[in-house]
Amino acid sequence: MPVSPSSAAQAARRGVANRLRELRAEAGLSGGELGTRCGWTHSKSSRIENARTPPTPDDIRRWCEACGAGGQACDIIAQSQNAESLYTEWRRRARSGLKQLQHSYVPLFRSTRLFRVYSATLLPHFVQTEGYAAGLLTAISEFREIPNDVAEAVAARMQRNQILREPGRRYVLLVEESALRHQLADAEAMAAQLGYLMTVGAMPAVSLGIIPMGIPQRAQWPLETFHMYDDTLVSVELLSARVTVTQPSEIALYEKAFAGLQQMAVYGADARALIVGAVAALR
Repeated sequence: MPVSPSSAAQAARRGVANRLRELRAEAGLSGGELGTRCGWTHSKSSRIENARTPPTPDDIRRWCEACGAGGQACDIIAQSQNAESLYTEWRRRARSGLKQLQHSYVPLFRSTRLFRVYSATLLPHFVQTEGYAAGLLTAISEFREIPNDVAEAVAARMQRNQILREPGRRYVLLVEESALRHQLADAEAMAAQLGYLMTVGAMPAVSLGIIPMGIPQRAQWPLETFHMYDDTLVSVELLSARVTVTQPSEIALYEKAFAGLQQMAVYGADARALIVGAVAALR
């Protein structure tokens, strides 16, 4: 069974929920009795205990007081706030437009020496051309109904991507062959993008692997797009959120998956042949 990409966030939320459930059980209270003491319905207690509704700091204080464990409230509030920080909604991050979102990653990029990226759907942002990025960011802006600052966001992304040419960093990029064929821009822009991909793939600091579509009996199924920053953080991109994974056990899981994907990829001339085939297929 594939592991949910939001597992770190959900596990943290469940940890808070389980701790509150244990307090209620230790106090000998039913969910209804707890709700009465806290001034809310039994259904709210159930939603919190089952990690369907994240508790507010006030909810946690009331819960702990109702269970005679008021001294534990501050610790559980901190645990809950940490859990919620793992799950960042894209709409909130991008509410002022996409330009600021590009800038927000710069400190993380500057502090990273080894970048590992896997993408089954898109070409990694490090290798995106202006035309490709414009097509992608326009689609994102329209879909999310956020302020249209695509031109500024594209310029910010192009500037940010200059880090690719700075010494002292390594980039290991793995792309599913299907990502080469998703036309997020017109044919001319896509051809330019694919040509640039071959140029970047030849850079000394870059390892570019393409995973062919025709691999029989894949050992590793296609996964959600994820970025690994050194060995301390993994960023997983979902439709609704960017999930940050920092737990060592989960980072190890992504490292294992990445290693498996690397073994299925082709490199050098074989990778270039797949890119040339994608260019030839453009309409």
